Amino acid sequence: MSLGIFLGFLLLGVIGMPIAFSLGFAALVALAFSDDGFAIIPLRMMAAVNSFPLMSIPFFILAGELMVKAGIVERLIELANAVVGRVRGGLAHVTMLSGAGLATVSGAAVSDASALSTILGPSLTKAYDKPFASAIIAAAGNLGPIIPPSGAMIVYAFMAGPSVSVGGLFMAGVVPGLIITAGFMLICTWYVTKRGYPATGVAFSFANVFAQLRRSIIIFMMPVVVIGGIVGGAFTATEGSAIAVVYALAVGFFVTRRLKVADLPGILLRSAITTAMVGALIAFASVVTHLLTVDLLPMKVAALVKSITTSPLGYMALVTVVLFVVGMFLESNAAYIMLVPLLHPIALSYGIDPLHFGFLFVLNLVIGMLTPPVGVVLFVVCSINKISMREIVVALWPFITLMYGVLFLCMLFPPIVTWLPRLLGYGAA
Repeated sequence: MSLGIFLGFLLLGVIGMPIAFSLGFAALVALAFSDDGFAIIPLRMMAAVNSFPLMSIPFFILAGELMVKAGIVERLIELANAVVGRVRGGLAHVTMLSGAGLATVSGAAVSDASALSTILGPSLTKAYDKPFASAIIAAAGNLGPIIPPSGAMIVYAFMAGPSVSVGGLFMAGVVPGLIITAGFMLICTWYVTKRGYPATGVAFSFANVFAQLRRSIIIFMMPVVVIGGIVGGAFTATEGSAIAVVYALAVGFFVTRRLKVADLPGILLRSAITTAMVGALIAFASVVTHLLTVDLLPMKVAALVKSITTSPLGYMALVTVVLFVVGMFLESNAAYIMLVPLLHPIALSYGIDPLHFGFLFVLNLVIGMLTPPVGVVLFVVCSINKISMREIVVALWPFITLMYGVLFLCMLFPPIVTWLPRLLGYGAA
């Protein structure tokens, strides 16, 4: 039955059916040949989405939409300009710092890449060649799910169950996220030096930095309040996400004054569409997960994996290879929903720290958002910047290589991931 579900899902996906409905239809066909009745479909779907922790996803999506519309990207860019100063590759560094700053308030790669493409795309294209300019935007936007708050980490924690906390997973992404950002900036320096591009930006001035910090401090207080409250135990991730929405509304209406009442219907509609897509995936995938469990697939996979390797490091390497392939062909949310319930329990049986494994899983699929043929960030940047996927991929390979380098570094040296969560009280299982 398990093989039939996977083959049916792949076939329907290849012919263009949306992933959520591909899952649902494959489950429907499988149920026709099982002992379970069709009544299990609505029961499983309702049980899957009727979850208080899951409510944090639409709230964080809405908060991100509000903050982007409120004009925070422009303020982040002005602050990054002041910090970087006039250096070779200055505009590329500004984009990377802006992407990292935007990640702390949005948590989504697609919306970050879209905002950076719209605002910085024309300037980057004038300063550098279009493929490199587009690659910078794609790499900077892809920091969104790595640096907290992260929508991807919320989905992972929900699918993994009580062994993984959202706050712990958030903190696991901080140090690797900073390493990746610094690495991206080094790549930009190497590239612009090799090509001989001139210095850009305004001369560095402490007075300018302090002035921009004063203008932006209210924006940076949002992740401090929201993430700090979640990590400190003042409120749950769901309550924190609701606070983020209220904070975003206050900033948009009273601080930047860029948010208008007329903008709210469009923001709510976009947030609802994104939420519905994730909700449908979770609902339909819950039926598939039930059928795979009945078919004893988790036990069969665990036995197969342990016959291949008894080493925790070997298991993580094997999962990395699987996710590398999956990330190229499957949308990331679908991959979390289908594979986390299957692979996470096996990781626990190997004695792997759940936060360590969870972060590696998320980072692997985040990299997949930059790899063709189904790299969603690539589609967004190519569409806005009017560039072919082949051109951008050629310029992106150093950034992708660096992210895989950090992935393997984190795999070999777990404290890079687990040090900060443990310092804050999130210990190993």
